[in-house]
Amino acid sequence: MISIADIQQAAERIAPFVRMTPLIRLEALDEHLGCQVYAKLENLQVTGSFKIRGAANAALRLSDEQRACGLVAASSGNHGKALAHVAKKLGTTATIVIPDTAPAVKVDAIAALGAAVVRSSVEERFERAAAIAAETGGTIIPPYDDERIMAGQGTIGLEIAEQLPDVDVVVTPVSGGGLLGGVSTAVKALLPNARVYGAEPATRPRWTESLKAGTRVTVPSHPTLADALVTLTPGELTFPVVQARVDGMVAVDEEALLRAARLLLTEGKILAEYSSAIGIAAVHEGLLSVRPEDKVCFVISGGSIGFAQIAQLA
Repeated sequence: MISIADIQQAAERIAPFVRMTPLIRLEALDEHLGCQVYAKLENLQVTGSFKIRGAANAALRLSDEQRACGLVAASSGNHGKALAHVAKKLGTTATIVIPDTAPAVKVDAIAALGAAVVRSSVEERFERAAAIAAETGGTIIPPYDDERIMAGQGTIGLEIAEQLPDVDVVVTPVSGGGLLGGVSTAVKALLPNARVYGAEPATRPRWTESLKAGTRVTVPSHPTLADALVTLTPGELTFPVVQARVDGMVAVDEEALLRAARLLLTEGKILAEYSSAIGIAAVHEGLLSVRPEDKVCFVISGGSIGFAQIAQLA
């Protein structure tokens, strides 16, 4: 299990690669959500999502020899873009295996950074990445199931504790669990009275089912607007962290997610990918119980959205 010391060390390590993103008050959403709404804007992070934090921390922990052989990852898009950026900064190569469900805006952004892009199904992407690493001698940088990744993502929790020390509730999107595991570790260590929740698509309720069963469960692959949240099984390393440190998990249906993305844009004036709105959807639909006096911070995880997806918000 990662510790707060791991996250604090990661924050020092990745400082040249990331920015402290704004945490802003969104009063216009208070009436809609029934609480005091705050947003941690990782859509304004370097490469457009929180993923740069974990990718940088993992890559910087490698030896020079490992980095020289290239970096390899399976990614739904944002991790791949972050790793491509880090590889370019470090003067090495990156190969990203990306699922067929990823929107063109993410694929194009990865290629524009000079990385090699390999398309695959969601189910086979990790096996494909492992085969490429074996062939090339490259090092795999996992998108979530890695203590270095969790520690990097946990730096968001450090910033929330500094920017909003009296926060009552933190809500993050969850796929493999790297973001939620890292953020919950930091928040619970620094602000033990704060509650931390995860929100996932109801079409892929791997965490809801796994936490209910007390063990990791694999769910079927069904379409979702939340294209950054497509993992089918919780991570082996992330599962015990989330199980121990998170106060609850909710599954959000597709219509609720679309309504929340519209609300975030029209009332909050924040343009972000659908996955980022899933926490707002959870509260908006009454899946998470909050009070009018609660200060609720939603992690807006990424801004990789294309014109085709924006058109769906009309």
